[in-house]
Amino acid sequence: MTSADLVLPPTDQQTPTAALLQAPQAQALEPAIGDMHLLLEQHGHVIALYPSGLRPEHERRLHSIRSVLESDRIALVKVDLPPLGIAVLVRQLRQLSICDFSPGVVASAARLLSHYIYAGALLNSVARLDRVPVSLKSHAKSWVPGSQFAVLAGPEAQLVKVGPTAEPLKGPDFATHLLVAKGNLQSDWVQETLAPAWKVQAVHDAGIPSDSPRWWGTGKLVEFAAHLPDLPVLYQLVASVRREKCHWCAMELIGDRCAFCSAPLAAPENRALPAGVLHRGTGEPPGP
Repeated sequence: MTSADLVLPPTDQQTPTAALLQAPQAQALEPAIGDMHLLLEQHGHVIALYPSGLRPEHERRLHSIRSVLESDRIALVKVDLPPLGIAVLVRQLRQLSICDFSPGVVASAARLLSHYIYAGALLNSVARLDRVPVSLKSHAKSWVPGSQFAVLAGPEAQLVKVGPTAEPLKGPDFATHLLVAKGNLQSDWVQETLAPAWKVQAVHDAGIPSDSPRWWGTGKLVEFAAHLPDLPVLYQLVASVRREKCHWCAMELIGDRCAFCSAPLAAPENRALPAGVLHRGTGEPPGP
């Protein structure tokens, strides 16, 4: 992982922690290469998950390390989620890493699982928000004192002005837990309004990631992420997708692209997730 505050506490004693891949200003290239080599020696493969908004010099560092080591056992997985959503995804991959999936399946599962993370924030202003489409009308409203906006970045972008008659954000239709990280905005709207509307099973607090104000364009926010918390459900979700072998590097994968070498599938079949894997209210897969 590229930031220590994106490593959430484990959900149980079996969930391993994540290694931190330091930024160039925090660690010289030679010791960074040594650390990666040690990780490969200890674990066999490394899945480096990093945000799409990572600073360019840090992203170049990751590619440089993989190039110097000439290793096909390092997967660089770029994720287009807000910081708290990425933290949730990292923990889910940590949970899956102890299962009987191959490294290629765990790495390519990141794209699948990101579609089941409802990541957003409550903001006092959208004037500087450039990650989610914002209308001119919403921009104008953001200058009104006391305005608040609920924004969902994924899996589908949404934005509503919070108020008594406002339409709620469209949430997941399966059972989730809600992770909440408070910035400098004093509001209980997420816990008192959003959580009941989404029928979440539990609400948990987290620290606000250091990059969240930059991602959302304001430090006055409450970030949230609804997610699948249980390993058995995550396991069946990943196991339900057809597995393929990469024609270039021979790694196992799910989806349409290898996470280790980025090669697309040779065959053009659409690998859609089977319908009915998740049911609202239970989070359990359907019976036979």
